[in-house]
Amino acid sequence: MTTTIAKPKIWVPGDWNAFFGFGTNILVNLLTLSGLLLYVLKMPPDMVFKHILPAAGMMMCMSTFYYAWLAYKLAKKTGRTDVCALPSGISVPHMFIVTLVIMLPIKLATGDPMKAWQAGLTWVFIQSFVLMAGGFLAPIVRRITPKAALLGALAGVSISFISMKPALEMFMTPLVGVVCFAIIIVSWFGGVKFGGVPAGLVAIAAGTLIAWGSNLFGFNFGGMHLEALKAAKDGFSFSAPTPVIGLVFGGLHWDLLKVILVTAIPFGIYDLVEAMDNVVSASAAGDEYPTTRVLTADGVISLIGCLMGNPYINAVYIGHPGWKSMGGRIGYSAATGVMVIVLSWFGVISLMTALIPVVAISPILLYIGMLIGSQAFQESPHKHAPAVVMAIIPSLAAWGKLQIDNSLGSVAGIHQVTPEMIASMAQTGVFYHGLSILGGGSILAGVVLGAITVYIVDRKFMQAGAFAFAGGVLTFFGLMHGEAIGINQTPTVALSYLVVGGVLVACAKFATVEAMAPEAEEAEELPGALATE
Repeated sequence: MTTTIAKPKIWVPGDWNAFFGFGTNILVNLLTLSGLLLYVLKMPPDMVFKHILPAAGMMMCMSTFYYAWLAYKLAKKTGRTDVCALPSGISVPHMFIVTLVIMLPIKLATGDPMKAWQAGLTWVFIQSFVLMAGGFLAPIVRRITPKAALLGALAGVSISFISMKPALEMFMTPLVGVVCFAIIIVSWFGGVKFGGVPAGLVAIAAGTLIAWGSNLFGFNFGGMHLEALKAAKDGFSFSAPTPVIGLVFGGLHWDLLKVILVTAIPFGIYDLVEAMDNVVSASAAGDEYPTTRVLTADGVISLIGCLMGNPYINAVYIGHPGWKSMGGRIGYSAATGVMVIVLSWFGVISLMTALIPVVAISPILLYIGMLIGSQAFQESPHKHAPAVVMAIIPSLAAWGKLQIDNSLGSVAGIHQVTPEMIASMAQTGVFYHGLSILGGGSILAGVVLGAITVYIVDRKFMQAGAFAFAGGVLTFFGLMHGEAIGINQTPTVALSYLVVGGVLVACAKFATVEAMAPEAEEAEELPGALATE
């Protein structure tokens, strides 16, 4: 007797719930992305709305369609009716890293938005190949690197580069920013519901009403103007992406690559672990997807998006169990892809950015920063809290140096700090040289310092020594504690890591070590990391 497996349904009623929830998430990300490009990088609107966003929309559409197809194949193979597609889109942490750490410094140094765009495209080009090759490396990286180190380094980025700017913007326009922030945290942290309407959408709507309403009384909170809205309406047009292959390959020269690789390599490692964890999360919810295929797909889709002009990486999002519990199956993912095309190709996002004040979106960014930052402590054993703090510190140093550099550049037109300036700053307690060394390659430095601390806390001195030796090698080649890749970049720091490695090996071989307290031993960490989009 032959058993016939029913053809999987593309759309079920539960897909509506997942579509509205996930679609709102994607919409907020697109508005945030537009705000970063327009107001942080000061890119021309035509560059943003006629080139970058259409390319980003195409990439996300390809991604959501691919994962809908993968879910369809899984449903057909297993005969199950509850298979849910993996959620995907532009990686939110990468959105900020590429914008603030890669593109912004290039824009400030050259004053050319095209150069900044090229830097972002080059970064994604490199990351795409890391993702495609990473399916074989991810299990090894996950096995040897402590969770506290990976999440701690990410927390450093979230606190400094993601959270600080929106927090400052909120309190510069508190009647919009702080009120919107209250709406978000009472819902996403406090459990308050708004009749089925997503809290992010409620906050944006409230902020928009306050900003436009304040114009009636002459306050102009949020800086909204009818002229800008009219210009966006008049510019409402269709824009499909066009290839920018020459721009991408034009950025593949050593002067740019040696700066980009400092962040591309550690974030490539993070990408691998993130994808693995999100696939494992889907597996725990009952849907078994192949990790290697997911990583390869993200790499290929990101590469295509990059060659069409999108300077941001694609990633599988965390949250698959949540969309599945809402009733989402296959159709919600494909429907979101269609929505993204409409938003990005037909000028809808351009209109919405003129309608919605950027300060109404800032609280969402702060929430994301809070979530990622707190996760490092919540998902790691309590005894590893010092390691999380250690992993955060390099990013704080990098952020501090960036503030000084930007201030000197904007006020005095100074883009090259001299030894005399460094000495003068040191006399007032501003240790610019220390910020430069500690903050160089901050993500990878955070991972290495965090891992060393974890293994010391766990009395695993040989493993700590191995990470110290690795830190010395990475520093020697400029991947850590240096502003660019090269030979013998900061030799004394590299030597210090090697000496520390020797001390740790000696501790493992000869030292008398006090045993851990029983409660500490019970809190042994599980390897791996969890990332939030």
